[in-house]
Amino acid sequence: MFDREQWAEIFDTIGKNKLRTVLTGFSVFWGIFMLIILLGTGRGLSNGFQYGFRNTAKNTINLWGGQTSKPWQGLAAEREVQLDMRDVEALRTSISGLLHITGTLRVWRGNSQLSRGKHYGSFGISGVTAEYTQLQQVRILRGRFINEVDQLHARKVIVLAEDSRDALFKGGDPINQWVQVNNIPFQVVGIYQFEAGGRGMNQNSQVFIPLSVVQRVFNEQQNVDRISLSFADGSLAGSKQAAQRAVAVLSQRHRFDPTDPRAVYVNNNVENAELFGNVFAGINGFLWIIGIGTIVAGIVGVSNIMLITVKERTREIGIRKALGATPANVVGQVIMEAVFVSAMAGYLGLVCGVGLLEFIASKMPGTDMFRDPSINLGTALWALAVLVAAGALAGLIPARRAAAIRPIEALRDE
Repeated sequence: MFDREQWAEIFDTIGKNKLRTVLTGFSVFWGIFMLIILLGTGRGLSNGFQYGFRNTAKNTINLWGGQTSKPWQGLAAEREVQLDMRDVEALRTSISGLLHITGTLRVWRGNSQLSRGKHYGSFGISGVTAEYTQLQQVRILRGRFINEVDQLHARKVIVLAEDSRDALFKGGDPINQWVQVNNIPFQVVGIYQFEAGGRGMNQNSQVFIPLSVVQRVFNEQQNVDRISLSFADGSLAGSKQAAQRAVAVLSQRHRFDPTDPRAVYVNNNVENAELFGNVFAGINGFLWIIGIGTIVAGIVGVSNIMLITVKERTREIGIRKALGATPANVVGQVIMEAVFVSAMAGYLGLVCGVGLLEFIASKMPGTDMFRDPSINLGTALWALAVLVAAGALAGLIPARRAAAIRPIEALRDE
């Protein structure tokens, strides 16, 4: 129950020792403030990692051909492993639980200039199949993506991004219009949304054309430089089994040691997610330890100050007990004072910490390493509740000492 006289005494005590109260509260304020900032920073790192994988299916494995580092079956080392569409079909029939598989071929070495009249630009050109959108999210704004008919008949069609559309058409409608890819005409069939990586660099987008067209135009036969596949079993064990099976199939086709780490490069998204999840869990736990340690230091400061306060008020407490105050009344007042100082300082630290995170999030552009630093409201309130409970605990020892004061001894105290 709210006791006006008791709260008046608490405020009177605080008012008589303003500097000491402010310094005591600051230690608690700093503890909760640093905890919020540390947890928000950890969330920003985690958000950046998750953003980097925003468009990729989690249960995906990517394979690139490399160069052998071990002799195998009479063949020398240092052989190039060139993947092709026959590998795609072999994997399609050899991996159980396979959902989707596709090969992609990117055009390099400056052969990627797009032009339309006097307008031109250099953009990455990727040859893809219709299954590409099952493995990588592509948000079509207008028109459509590459389909199976385009791939089958090697149609010269192209899907542009917003930046390449603006560079070539200057605000005009590009759908069903023609652009030149290294002086070869392609019809625009779609526009997709492109998001730059945000690392402070000017990043141009990719444009997509049928894989069969890239292979013919650039004389790549059936070659691909990456094979991507997804599978039904999204567990870590299932992904490792699928990756091992894929490498085994490719090792038989290209005759290399399946234990050779340089022959085929494997990027397992399930394994990556597991690894980074463990890393961020460790980082988050470490930040919690630092933050809680800072709060504990502040709470110890509160407890020490309350001990000094009880010592200074020995005569007052003795008089109150002589006039009939019970030990429970004395304990309650000391604890309430400790809780009040801790709660107010903690709440202020919470508000300032969240406010600073919001300011940083609004002023700092998101990147693939750090994005949207924030803290869960439930976590913040839980931390504040723990802080209030710790404040009560900090006041318990001084309160018990105050309750143990005998009136006759207190009245003799100088």
